[in-house]
Amino acid sequence: MPDDKPVEALLIGGRAGVGKTTAGWETSAQLQAAQIAHALIEGDNLDQIYPAPPQDPHRSQITEANLAAMWRNYAALGCRRLIYTNTVSILEPDLITRALGGTARIIAVLLTADDATARQRLSVREIGSQLDAHLSRGAKMALHLEDTAPDWVHRIPTDGRAAVDIARDVIATTGWATRPA
Repeated sequence: MPDDKPVEALLIGGRAGVGKTTAGWETSAQLQAAQIAHALIEGDNLDQIYPAPPQDPHRSQITEANLAAMWRNYAALGCRRLIYTNTVSILEPDLITRALGGTARIIAVLLTADDATARQRLSVREIGSQLDAHLSRGAKMALHLEDTAPDWVHRIPTDGRAAVDIARDVIATTGWATRPA
């Protein structure tokens, strides 16, 4: 793929338990089935360092550096489209754009779910000691994301919906199914 094609990034954000990872994987699967080239990066893995470095207490610098390193590898193979899942990704288009080389078309999706849905999903996933912490932080984050997400961010509810339907809605926001990479 030529380098003159713009880089496009689909950011999938939302509270813990909303289904970001599942939506990301299902979106990737549907794009693969349609033979639409892309890369998928699960952002939660980019800042897993303890303790946080004193110069980077929110771990945004390590996230950006790791995303940039991974993207360089994908871009070297001709990739021009990224699916990136991370709770606050929709609030960080500038960080994502920098990591992707300084220019990118950003598409952002905020997945939403009520407290009961998030609790049900997290209680299946969190079998260790972190369930209560995820529930508490997730409820606060849901409010924060809804209050601070820009109007251009697409909101997609996930309550009572199958992953294939959510991913279909996510893909529809990108226009990728109708435009070659």
